[in-house]
Amino acid sequence: MCCFFATLMFLGPRFVFLVYWLLVPAKVNAAFTTFIWPLLGLIFAPWATLMYVLVFPINNLDWLWVGLALVFDIAWYAGGAGRKKVPGYSGY
Repeated sequence: MCCFFATLMFLGPRFVFLVYWLLVPAKVNAAFTTFIWPLLGLIFAPWATLMYVLVFPINNLDWLWVGLALVFDIAWYAGGAGRKKVPGYSGY
């Protein structure tokens, strides 16, 4: 179950962004001027890229949502960093 959840969290935002890009390409093209930024965002920060496209005409508080999604991306990459240092943690 844990592997399923990890796979869903890893592929989920990428899949949703790709489907959204195929269904509403005008919104994604309006948010990004070139092809490279959404592609890099899809690879390295999928939650932040997806949130940026969803709230695109960025107003004042919309940056809060993009920032929270970026924190979630960073937490996803750093999630398992300290597990081996915890005493008594068996790795299950």
